[in-house]
Amino acid sequence: MNMSRIARLGALLGLALLLGACQSLSRSEQPEGIATTHEKWEHKPADCSGQDCPLVNVELQPITGQPALNARIEATLLDLVKAATGNRPASLAEHEREFLANGKPGWVSYLQAKVLSQHDQLVVIELSSYHFIGGAHGVPGRTYLNYDRTQNKVLSLQDMLVPGEEAAFWQIAARAHQAWLIAQGHGNDTEYRKTWPFERTANIALNPDAVMLKYDVARLAPYADGHPEILIPYSQLQGILRPAYMPGAAR
Repeated sequence: MNMSRIARLGALLGLALLLGACQSLSRSEQPEGIATTHEKWEHKPADCSGQDCPLVNVELQPITGQPALNARIEATLLDLVKAATGNRPASLAEHEREFLANGKPGWVSYLQAKVLSQHDQLVVIELSSYHFIGGAHGVPGRTYLNYDRTQNKVLSLQDMLVPGEEAAFWQIAARAHQAWLIAQGHGNDTEYRKTWPFERTANIALNPDAVMLKYDVARLAPYADGHPEILIPYSQLQGILRPAYMPGAAR
């Protein structure tokens, strides 16, 4: 098996990490509430006809009538490009041009943005990426935007929490991590817990059923385990999460 074929197989395995539990936008039901459209394309260099041509695959769910939010979504996807490649292009179009012009056989760039959930005044947007640019394996990425429709604002963690309660939030997250370790079969594995200690993450989603903390691969667990996910029930966040962001809260 040649190296380009190995690279392609590595990319496909990495893409499984990216799309694992997520349904395709074309197959999933459109969420109620905020209106969206759907865009998808995949391009290869015009002069390349082989099976291992570099490619860029982009799938977006733009928010209707929200140019500033859509610009924030694109900017966040470009941040994921930089995290994987070390280069931050000015736009998705520029990323495609540069990647296809400079890409080697087997290189791939997958980028996806979709509305993950909507509840109350919140829209949770999931941004995913997978890049293979050589090496032992590709680089998957995942992050979230929590958009408050009433404030027309993407929320920071400080916006979500009652002032002064950030330390308490992370204490609860650390306890949720302990429960996650037990569920994963590592509750009594001292070496595992030492190798993969708890850490904070910026990837937080205010989903309808729980607050989700998502981690990059090789954080909290080995690369092969994909993106670790810790869930915190809203019942544990009374007095810590702002009342407006508790499910069912009247605004």
